[in-house]
Amino acid sequence: MEKIRVVYMRGGTSKGVFLHETDMPAEKENWTPFLLDLMGSPDKRQIDGLGGANSLTSKAAIIRKAEQDKDFDVYYTFAQVSITDETVDMNGNCGNISSAVGPFAIQEGLVPATDPITTVRIWNTNTQKLILAEVAVKDGDVQITGSTAIPGVPGYGSEIALTFCHAEGSVTGELLPTGNVTDVLETSFGSIVCSIVDAANPLAFIEAADLGLEETILPDAFTEDDLERCEEIRAAAAELCGFATRDKATKMSPAVPKLTLIGKAKAFTDTNENIYSTQDMDIHVRMLSMQRPHEALAITGAICTTAACAIPGTLPHTLARKTTGSLRIAHPSGITETAYASLSEIKVIRTARRILEGTAYVKQNYNFEEVIAAKN
Repeated sequence: MEKIRVVYMRGGTSKGVFLHETDMPAEKENWTPFLLDLMGSPDKRQIDGLGGANSLTSKAAIIRKAEQDKDFDVYYTFAQVSITDETVDMNGNCGNISSAVGPFAIQEGLVPATDPITTVRIWNTNTQKLILAEVAVKDGDVQITGSTAIPGVPGYGSEIALTFCHAEGSVTGELLPTGNVTDVLETSFGSIVCSIVDAANPLAFIEAADLGLEETILPDAFTEDDLERCEEIRAAAAELCGFATRDKATKMSPAVPKLTLIGKAKAFTDTNENIYSTQDMDIHVRMLSMQRPHEALAITGAICTTAACAIPGTLPHTLARKTTGSLRIAHPSGITETAYASLSEIKVIRTARRILEGTAYVKQNYNFEEVIAAKN
């Protein structure tokens, strides 16, 4: 077996393994088998690795200090590791994992700590976009305790403000990948109207009612038939985006676009039994991740929803009670609020913390000798 240093961190409502790029296999073609080995995939329990048997806990972040002449501090590559297939998707980013990159960079000495706020400039290599993370620092270390609560995470933590800069066209290069505010997708069960928007990550928005579902549906209420229909729609949207043909989209592009069911503001009870009135929100969002219902809301999903609501003619713009300034997005775990200055500057609040650091073991070599030689 080969060993590698890892840090396990929670970022928002996700958890992932954080790795220094200098500790990764020398050849990038070995990154996929290495990450599958590390996480214990493919296996629905991920019993032989670090994965948590859920798409929200089968993630990795690969970090490298930027060169001095760059206008950012660190490079960050996100990897979504499939649980059931030999696939690692690096086409898009994860906003929740992004929220832990700043604290990681500070605690690992990649960015100097400055009290009381250290701003970490993060270059996401997946989307070629800049993210600014404002991290609270006390006595030269990341402050973990605080009064900020986020839906889907118990307790409180220190606020991390994430600003996604020029997030439009993050994966496809276009805010509207098809050039249209709505498209009609033909499926085996009829025509579905869809808005495909790419900001922070590409999302394919459809009305929940078009699948005969309530906008207030919770993850456990989705049937396998519901999920199969959702994936058929997502695959058709992936084909329109040029990611893969619809018959190969599940295998070739499982993480993008993300299918997102939406509906008008409506009173509901979240997964923690918290009750919300119609006036507490502007729009309902039910996002799917890696073909399963998201337990909360991906931050890239919140950013993309905010952008979509600001574009006249899209389904989110049509359904939302409010479309600019700020947006309150209802999801299974509660309500997430974003701040909107323009399409080039959308902010969201998260918390994050370091959970574990240590040595992990993988079963094969993956050319680690070349990495060691390069370091020496």
